[in-house]
Amino acid sequence: MQGTVDGFSYGLVTPVVAYLMACLGGALGLRCTTRSMLVTRSWRAGWLALGSAAIGSGIWTMHFIAMMGFSVHETPVRYDQPMTFASLGVAVVMVGVGIFIVGYRGASGTALFTGGTITGLGIASMHYLGMAGMRLNGKLEYNTLTVAASVVIAVVAAIAALWAAGQVRGFLWTVGASLVMGLAVSGMHYTGMAALSVHLHSTSSAPAGESPTTLLAPLMIGPLAFLLLAAVVVMFDPLMIMGKPDWSSVEQKPGIPAHMVRHTGRRPLSGQRRSARRPGSRTPQSW
Repeated sequence: MQGTVDGFSYGLVTPVVAYLMACLGGALGLRCTTRSMLVTRSWRAGWLALGSAAIGSGIWTMHFIAMMGFSVHETPVRYDQPMTFASLGVAVVMVGVGIFIVGYRGASGTALFTGGTITGLGIASMHYLGMAGMRLNGKLEYNTLTVAASVVIAVVAAIAALWAAGQVRGFLWTVGASLVMGLAVSGMHYTGMAALSVHLHSTSSAPAGESPTTLLAPLMIGPLAFLLLAAVVVMFDPLMIMGKPDWSSVEQKPGIPAHMVRHTGRRPLSGQRRSARRPGSRTPQSW
């Protein structure tokens, strides 16, 4: 017997809120990735770790907010707590691997493709591991082609988001990249849900596990609090808003330690004169 699956029990409320959470986590994480490219290597790992945790928490929160609207009419749905926690860990670790590759190797070529692929696979792994933690009076079945399409969506959109974040061209680029990341997570999620069908068992015994409200609501407090804390860190860091400084002008001014200057490799235009330092001008602070 096939179950009647409903992924929109609360209408558009859960999809919209879930998408906004994915965008928030993506914006914070990608901005941290951008910020890591503007600092010395000693600080880079910290920013990338913060970005990994932000994106991982954002996509995990998005998934389970969306799952609050999921129901099967003929049977109650429960969740296995250890499996639910494991899906969060997988999201943070796999996204972290992808982000660290891009952060240290650059957002282009093989590094971008490898990092984006791992990040996209991390999004997909989190989704299907979270689905494996569902407990109901039936068996979950998936359409293979639709599952493959959901993974492709996650990978392609993750590569595009990391490329945009790696351009280091200001806050608006990160906003656009976070919207793409939100589409990656949401598009992957609902494409994956479209691949799902439920084959009910003949018995009517209640499934073991926690109800969505009992388990998911308390669990989401931690990731939500972390995202708010990460947002505070981002807001109080000027370079997170200002974007890429003018490295060429920095190289012309005294007082900047050599190890704090990133060379762009661009040559000045023919006939272009370097601006003279005005009397009384202040030496910029190091970042």
